[in-house]
Amino acid sequence: MRILPLTSITIATSQPVVLDRDWSSSHPSSSLAEMWSKSQDAEADLSVGVDSIIFSKQQREKNSTSAAKGNCISYDELKELKTEFAISLYHHVSEAGNRTNLVVSPASVAVSLELLQFGAQGNTFTELQESLGYNIHDQSVQDFLQTLYEEVTDSSQGTALQLACSFFVDAGVQLSPRFAARAARWANSSLQQTNLTDPKRTTAQIQEWITSHLGDGDVRGMPLESAGSPLSQVALVTTMYFKCTWQKKFSFMDTQMLPFTTAEGSTLNVPTMHHTAEVNYGQFQTAALEAFSVVELPYLGEKFSMFLVLPSHRRTSLSQIESHLSAKTINLWANSLKRTKMDIFLPRFSIQSLFDLKTVFSALGIRDAFDPITANFKGISGKSSLYISEAIHKAEIEVKEDGTKASGATAMVLLKRSRTPIFKADRPFTFFLRQTNTGSILFIGRVTNPS
Repeated sequence: MRILPLTSITIATSQPVVLDRDWSSSHPSSSLAEMWSKSQDAEADLSVGVDSIIFSKQQREKNSTSAAKGNCISYDELKELKTEFAISLYHHVSEAGNRTNLVVSPASVAVSLELLQFGAQGNTFTELQESLGYNIHDQSVQDFLQTLYEEVTDSSQGTALQLACSFFVDAGVQLSPRFAARAARWANSSLQQTNLTDPKRTTAQIQEWITSHLGDGDVRGMPLESAGSPLSQVALVTTMYFKCTWQKKFSFMDTQMLPFTTAEGSTLNVPTMHHTAEVNYGQFQTAALEAFSVVELPYLGEKFSMFLVLPSHRRTSLSQIESHLSAKTINLWANSLKRTKMDIFLPRFSIQSLFDLKTVFSALGIRDAFDPITANFKGISGKSSLYISEAIHKAEIEVKEDGTKASGATAMVLLKRSRTPIFKADRPFTFFLRQTNTGSILFIGRVTNPS
């Protein structure tokens, strides 16, 4: 499986900005981690998530108030809030994606919004806080998220998972030392000086940084028009990369061409993987009596797993089932699934999605951040009135057999397993990749046409 999410947020200004000569001369291309704390590198080679946020400077300034510290919140509440954000983001992205294949990385987008919270003030901060559901200044929130992100950089037992962030800052911007110090300690961050008025050079620099962290990250096809504007000041790029083998691998020998009915009703023959394994499985129904099945396919080490949600009847649309997605329902599934020996049929699929997050963020209640008049990011740069001029998210996922041959299981064996329960994803289904102990959803999407 390979996943690549990219998000680009552009921040611009309409006023000249004073260069902090001391910072730029002493740190021409230094990282925040080198300036305040050492960041740890972790190899990863399966999934990539990149969030790029570009800031511009406001034409007018607005008085701000300091963000109030939040009340303590329990880890269980935070787990639920993280899941609710993932589902809410997916619902809004789905509306834009209509009935097509799509994938999005809520974890990657959330990290970008968390970093923005550190520098936001007034109503801009409030909107970011309400969209995520938590206050990043709350120590209990920071403790929970730091634990989560430390585990995200774990590369053990066949799992490679890497989270990294970088601020690409125009030479004329003077960052707040307090903000830079906080960002340096968050999710393996770094600081790169660049010339945002040169979009080709900036894109090449971002691509080089992604490649150095992820091996094969790609920003091609990702529009960065605002990065070439004379108002552009900061580009925030967040990457997440995941690669893991299945706990029980599919065999290439068992992959065969089988029919798949698309969301439009047409039938295609697509490469479909198969194996028989003991998995967590359950059957459910909505309040409207729409039946569906859920199966959990674990990865090696069982720290992560992929959930597949499939309507039981072809007449039931995937959107009818997805409308009931929530943190509570996902927790219910995770706690209710029973260990069952099953025949699993899953189409091999590869999806790439590109979204303009402005509309999505607006639906989530994040509006002031995009307004040159009302945006308040004084915590990032007290001398620069910044606002977000562009927010782009790109994600890719590839699910396949993993290339290792398994013994047994031929077409003849399939006939002998006719009494074994079958999970056959031969019609549109939803998937999400979940961290087992925290419940965090790293990636979520749907397959309506795997060809």
